[in-house]
Amino acid sequence: MIELIGVSKTYGGTVKAVDNIDLTIPGGEIFGFLGPNGAGKTTTIKIITGILNADSGTIKVNGTDIKTDPVEAKRQTGFVPDSPNMFLRLKGIEYLRFMADVYDVSPKDRAEVIDDLVNNFGMEDVLNDRIQSYSHGMRQKIVLIGSLLHNPSVWILDEPMTGLDPRSSFFLKEMMRKRADSGKTVFFST
Repeated sequence: MIELIGVSKTYGGTVKAVDNIDLTIPGGEIFGFLGPNGAGKTTTIKIITGILNADSGTIKVNGTDIKTDPVEAKRQTGFVPDSPNMFLRLKGIEYLRFMADVYDVSPKDRAEVIDDLVNNFGMEDVLNDRIQSYSHGMRQKIVLIGSLLHNPSVWILDEPMTGLDPRSSFFLKEMMRKRADSGKTVFFST
């Protein structure tokens, strides 16, 4: 569940990027966050994930306040940014192992998730290549896989279809539906 209560964010003291948003997204839901460029979608997502601080309001992930317990809130969240910054010199498999280590995913669990998602996204032949050699779509896929390694109860995706081929876009939509059907919250912007 994601809960925003009276959330606002201003840049430079004058530009209101987010203005007093109240929003509750329960588990088992897919929520599409739509709006034109500059509407505050990415800013809102960065506030929910704890990347940016709101000027005012309360943000909770499964009842955990992002301000008072940011580590626990982030532990429950998988995040796919609109333009991922990555360690480009790492190999794909090294990046996934790193992400699994960050979230303390057991070797057995990580192997199962990596095998399943890598095969479904068609990344098995490039896992041992450096990320710097990946196309934008391939980088997007590796970030998507990394965001799910710890089986988060809240999955936040900022423009996740950008750069994906039709097969991968279809698979991503199926994954979003399966996660929601299992009671998890899926929040995406487009």
